[in-house]
Amino acid sequence: MNYITKKYRRFRLSLSPQQNLLYGFVSYTLAGWLLLCLPFFQKQAVSALDNLFIATSAISTTGLVTVSVFDTYNGFGQFVVMLLFQIGGIGYMTFTSFILLSRTGNLTHWHQRILNTEFAMPRDFQIRDFLRSVIIFTIGIETIGALCLYIAFTRAGVEHNFAVWSSIYHSVSAFCTAGFGLYNDSFEQFAGNTAVNTILSVLAICGSLGFIVVTDIWNRLTGKTRKITYTSRIIFTVLTVLLAGGTFMIYFFEPSVSTLESSRLTTSFFQAMTALTTVGFNTVPIGGFTLPVLLVVILLMYVGASPSGTGGGLKSTTLTALIAIMWSRIRNNNRVVFFGKKIPLERLYVATSVFILYATVIFVATLVLAFTEHFSLEQILFEITSAIGTVGLSTGITGDLSPWGKAVVIFVMFIGRLGVLTFGLAVMARRKLWKTRATQDDLAV
Repeated sequence: MNYITKKYRRFRLSLSPQQNLLYGFVSYTLAGWLLLCLPFFQKQAVSALDNLFIATSAISTTGLVTVSVFDTYNGFGQFVVMLLFQIGGIGYMTFTSFILLSRTGNLTHWHQRILNTEFAMPRDFQIRDFLRSVIIFTIGIETIGALCLYIAFTRAGVEHNFAVWSSIYHSVSAFCTAGFGLYNDSFEQFAGNTAVNTILSVLAICGSLGFIVVTDIWNRLTGKTRKITYTSRIIFTVLTVLLAGGTFMIYFFEPSVSTLESSRLTTSFFQAMTALTTVGFNTVPIGGFTLPVLLVVILLMYVGASPSGTGGGLKSTTLTALIAIMWSRIRNNNRVVFFGKKIPLERLYVATSVFILYATVIFVATLVLAFTEHFSLEQILFEITSAIGTVGLSTGITGDLSPWGKAVVIFVMFIGRLGVLTFGLAVMARRKLWKTRATQDDLAV
């Protein structure tokens, strides 16, 4: 047994941080899949592919489903799904690293490297303070969210016992921006319930803002720092602008929302929020949206949440870096400056690479589904953008995908959770830095 343990440990240490993340998420996905396949966790039998789809959707915190979670899995199965999106939401290394830190007071260099890779933290962040804030904030916000949802659900007429489980499940799902629900219509029956909409929105925004922002605010409140970091200011700015813009577009240009009258603003805000934070809940049928508004939602899903948070997408800071590059070129500035700060060249390389890889995955996956499925282009594009952004919104085609279509979406969801650049580095990168001896030449662009 000791020999096997040593071999396993040696194998893990030989992997790069990106490969360790890939290995870890694959392991958790397969473990969840095997559990969901057992009759003990099921109300009714479904195919192995559907179970794999649900397991991948949960660990990636996406929320796309081919079968109803409530109708397919019993309480134990629903708990497994919740456990998967809890692990996927805060990162599979977080709990083990926190336990190690609590017991020994230190983290190994191996743990620190993987955590830095998983959360993409700024260089001036202390990993120990960051890890503690992640655990404390997660437990605290999910507990408060569950209590608030319980009160809101019982006042809305939900039966007591189900309200208890539903409030816990949806609090975790909202904070982890997982989009999994126990209601087959998501939250359409609560479209006019301001309390439920507000609680879910606060939970999702808290999760999507990112633990960098949480740690930053905590350090500011406790006096460890005098002001919030540049990254946090960018995150707040982008979130505010896109959330306001998305709400405006849905409010004024979506006919299905204009008929709601008293809850029109709440619904418009909720649908913009659910796309941008990648939580994936909906209070109106997305399939009924007009094409212009559908494209706005696709854009919000494409940008997504913030780095180190529970949400997916391209990330708000990546969008900022790309805008900064464009703005600097237009102004003929040889330095990339945004909000009065020069962005490091290394970060610009990463942002550009992520953007290209992200667009490539969307294009290839959309092209494949255009061959295998019979749906319209906008429906396929919406589904793939939702999958890679780990959003979970759908126009209603997920359950009708062919086996090949489901396999493609599974693969895209997994890449979306791991990150396109992390996946690329895990699969293709050399272990050591590649020093090229190529000579420089000009390229017309």
